[in-house]
Amino acid sequence: MTDTVSPALPQLIAHRGLSAHAPENTLSAVRAAHANGIDWVELDVQLLGDGTPVIWHDRGVRRCSNGRGGLHKLDLAAAKALDVGAWFGEAFRDERMATLEEMLELLATRRMGLNLELKVCRGRDPVALTEAVIPRLLEALPAQRLIVSSFDTRALESARALVPDPERLRLGVLFEKIPKAWQAEAERFAAFSLHADWTRLKAERARAIKAAGYRLLCYTANDPRAFAPCWDWGVDSVISDDPRRFLATT
Repeated sequence: MTDTVSPALPQLIAHRGLSAHAPENTLSAVRAAHANGIDWVELDVQLLGDGTPVIWHDRGVRRCSNGRGGLHKLDLAAAKALDVGAWFGEAFRDERMATLEEMLELLATRRMGLNLELKVCRGRDPVALTEAVIPRLLEALPAQRLIVSSFDTRALESARALVPDPERLRLGVLFEKIPKAWQAEAERFAAFSLHADWTRLKAERARAIKAAGYRLLCYTANDPRAFAPCWDWGVDSVISDDPRRFLATT
């Protein structure tokens, strides 16, 4: 890999916004991250049934709203009718689901960075998702403040086909446990970064990834003391529900 994108990543990235203190994947969670000095967020994007890209993690809406059913069964009007904040706390009552455009406007205004996961749930079309999302991202944010990641290889393939130049679109390959063939996967997508479950990361593999020139991000760490050895392995960034816990130790 040739490391052609020089700006460093921040050590701290807020998982689904500052999700320990605001409802995940909402405008409020991103505002909270910014207010607490966290300049990068990790968010999820999916498509509604009418093709609108929205910031949402789950296949359904029950866990994080006052509604039920599959996200893909909703159009924009139905999605916007949901309260996606009251489940977290009364202070967030009447929070509405954010469209990708609304979120990108907020991020651009505050000059924040984004790690956006292309969330491909069972039965959903990864190509349709990437084609709806990638052009909007490139219009809104500079390459240095954007990483697009996914567990879904079809989504990564589609994203790279849309933007062959790795300097224009930085792709991150998401793993739970990084496999032995990690480098082939990274090369396949001309990846910028690898993203791993920190509890399953080993020192030898982390150091090999860094030696090969890739950025290494770990999710979802909320205990700075337990995570501390990973910094010595070369990890670039931690994705945390409450990155503020790490501020005194980084």
